Formats: sequence, structure tokens, C-alpha cells
Amino acid sequence: MSATTPEAAQPSFVRHPLRLTLNGQERQLEVLPWTTLLDLLREQLDLIGTKKGCDHGQCGACTVLLNGKRVNACLTLAVMCDGAELVTIEGLATGDELHPMQQAFIKHDAFQCGYCTPGQICSAVGLANEGRAHSRADIQELMSGNLCRCGAYNNIRDAIEEVLPSCRQPGQGGGQ
Repeated sequence: MSATTPEAAQPSFVRHPLRLTLNGQERQLEVLPWTTLLDLLREQLDLIGTKKGCDHGQCGACTVLLNGKRVNACLTLAVMCDGAELVTIEGLATGDELHPMQQAFIKHDAFQCGYCTPGQICSAVGLANEGRAHSRADIQELMSGNLCRCGAYNNIRDAIEEVLPSCRQPGQGGGQ
């Protein structure tokens, strides 16, 4: 009977190269094929603003912007992001100047405990990029994938409603 070292007993897994632009900076990484974008952000890159809520895509706490569109990081494999542009809550501000959506959330007290706030803000910015929300009811429906256990929904809608017209890109949808 031959003795094996613990290293020899461990299976070898192939890491995949990953190149992406993260919050404006080019990054080159290697990831295991089953690593979620959420785990990459929180555990490997120490960007803990993106929250792990349900880990099943049902609460929206992990919402980030992938190529300008909102995605649940817990349901997105990191290898799917090769060549992509990724923006997290840490990347929305420009230096010390907050993004207008972040400013509106503060102004309208659109948070209580704050756990869902990074996902809510990223989702709201993505919502503005989509250009499909033209009313308060649209905002409510299109933000329904982001839950707030504290119930700050009215204030969240107020913040989004205030900023939405100024966030729209030219050609992205009509007026109110």
C-alpha cells in the first residue's frame, strides 16, 4: 500500500482565464468553471458591496450591471463574463462624487437597514439604461425583482422617479 500526500489526493481542476473591465479597470483573472460572478466579486476580488441575499436569484441583492444591463450575480457564472464590462455599486461613483441615483436614494431616504440598497441602486441604473419605465407603475413592475425586507418601496420609487429622466440615454425611450 503506498502512501499518498493530501495534494495527490485532491482532484485537479482547470481554471479558466477571464478578462473583463471591472468598474472601469481591465482585469485578468483565472476562475474555476463553477464560480459565480457573486462569489468572484466577494471572495476573490473583495468587492463586498454586492450582497449575497438568497443565492437563488429571487431577491435582487446581488444585482450588478453587465454590459449596462442588470443581472443577478448569484445566477451568472463568472466565465460567462469574459470580455464584458461589469459595474458594481463600488464603480458607480466618480471619485468622491456619487452617481445621481445614489444621491437620490440618500435624499429620499430610500433605505432602512441598507442590505438591499446596492442591488436596488444598480437595478435602478440598469432600469434607466433600458428606457422602458415611463411611469411610477412601470418603475414598480420593473423593479419587482429587487426585494426590500424593510419595506422602503415608496421611497425607492420616489428616488428612481426623480432621477430617471436625467439618466436616460438619447434614443432610449419617451417622456413621462
